Amino acid sequence: MTLTQLFNLALACYFAALVSAVIQLFGKRRFFDVVALVLLLGGFVAQTVYLGMRWAEAGRAPFSNMFESLVLFAWTIAAVYLVLRIRVRVPWLGAASAAFCALALAHASSFESAINPLVPALQSNWLSFHVMTCFLGYGAFAVAFLSGIGFLVADRRGSAAAPETRAALEGIVSGTISFGFLFLTLGILTGAVWANSAWGTYWSWDPKETWSLVTWFIYAIFLHCRFVRGWRGQPASWLAILGFLSVLFTYYGVNFLLSGLHSYGSK
Repeated sequence: MTLTQLFNLALACYFAALVSAVIQLFGKRRFFDVVALVLLLGGFVAQTVYLGMRWAEAGRAPFSNMFESLVLFAWTIAAVYLVLRIRVRVPWLGAASAAFCALALAHASSFESAINPLVPALQSNWLSFHVMTCFLGYGAFAVAFLSGIGFLVADRRGSAAAPETRAALEGIVSGTISFGFLFLTLGILTGAVWANSAWGTYWSWDPKETWSLVTWFIYAIFLHCRFVRGWRGQPASWLAILGFLSVLFTYYGVNFLLSGLHSYGSK
């Protein structure tokens, strides 16, 4: 299969997984839950093959521009959800994750997908380490964000959601943020080492560096409030949502609204 065919297959699988998951939510038929899981797994496999082929064709990690980063973002969200699905079954989260993956790939298709030479600053072995660790964190934070919204909906007055569902969503928020925080920290550290080799300084207060630090502090506050002060339920969910809004601005907004050393990411 060609790269375009694999991309379209992954997008189709995620969209079909969303449709199946929504049918399961309203129809309460386990068959559609299984179909949604198989389709989501199929999209993930198609994306994995796509990334591998693009890596081989480009001769570098395919993480250098907005198109490639959106593809990677969708892949990490699917990966985090599928790992969670082994232990926890929350149908709403499956539908939301599939929707997020489909939206990310659909948006990626609006950017140039051609494989271009790297700009000098990106010609480093640190590229794959830095970007992969950051995006594993972003994928985990995205799932935490979706789980936080799910908890707020399930916890509202008059909700028919079972206590087990609320407890599962609350646990997912804490677990995915803990996982994401570890990888965001590694991403910032590897980025600092990379910056020193590329520009001769570990930290230059570039807009993306600054907002990465802001995001890191928000999630550090979450972990402190959750595990030291015992925050649970709605306060923790709202903080998870706030953190992901910071992630979105760090990843996406900075590229288009602020200029800096990372401005190549908007191409």
